[in-house]
Amino acid sequence: MRIKKKFDNVYQFKIILKDTHPPVWRRIQVPETYTFWELHVTIQDAMGWEDYHLHEFRLKNPSTGIEGCIGIPDKEGDFDDDTLAGWEQKITEWFSRRNNKAHYTYDFGDGWEHTVTLEKILPRDKNLKYPICLDGHRACPPEDCGSIPGYEDICQGKHEFQEEYRDYDPEHFEPQEVCFGDPEERLKLRLDFM
Repeated sequence: MRIKKKFDNVYQFKIILKDTHPPVWRRIQVPETYTFWELHVTIQDAMGWEDYHLHEFRLKNPSTGIEGCIGIPDKEGDFDDDTLAGWEQKITEWFSRRNNKAHYTYDFGDGWEHTVTLEKILPRDKNLKYPICLDGHRACPPEDCGSIPGYEDICQGKHEFQEEYRDYDPEHFEPQEVCFGDPEERLKLRLDFM
């Protein structure tokens, strides 16, 4: 059984998928104890991504002033990779009211670029279960649809594989329908796969 970490505050983030018009976005709250891995899983679930692909966060390290990269390090050493392991980096060590923005990329093939903005740090509501998706707009694009141009083609009904997307409604999003997975289980699966 997983032991939950105690926390007093929650971090409220707004995530915007860049280059979508009208914008696809979500507003979430997560415990202050979260790592970047846990934030990643929450973003994946809130947006509606399926977490099939690699990701990274890029933001200024407040202790050095230099941009850092947080995600899944390259264990094989195929790339000159200075990526910090997301499960070892706490959001409280990077995000603050003055250092409130990060760039989040999901799927380096399609290149889904997001802006992650820390909006508020709030006292925990003892009546809520965290993480929580408070609000959002529009459905997330389907996985592997061909980035923004493919997404736009689907919305206009002219994608070369439009029949695959016949049940996709770009306008549909209901925050209460978001289900959050267990970050620890997903990390175990990811590391076992690598």
